[in-house]
Amino acid sequence: MTEEHVDCLAWGAELRIERIVSMGHTSPEGFWYEQKLDEWVVLLQGEATIGFADERTQDLNAGDWLFLPAGLRHRVDRTSISPPCIWLAVHGRSMQIG
Repeated sequence: MTEEHVDCLAWGAELRIERIVSMGHTSPEGFWYEQKLDEWVVLLQGEATIGFADERTQDLNAGDWLFLPAGLRHRVDRTSISPPCIWLAVHGRSMQIG
């Protein structure tokens, strides 16, 4: 399997916008994201499952989005291969989602 493809589309002080293409990629066993910045992510194509440290999971289909506050332990448990997952991720400080 090739590596995930990540394009940084925009960045600045405490801001990063990324386009990510995943094809069957998952977080390594025992690995948790625990980021310093908030993250808002939308799945533009494909299907995925995000796992949380409290054992909850969230299935995502194209068009679904999540807000992940800074410090929330989460991981990618599943991403589709056909079609590949295409994500848009916005990382920033103290986001307000309405």
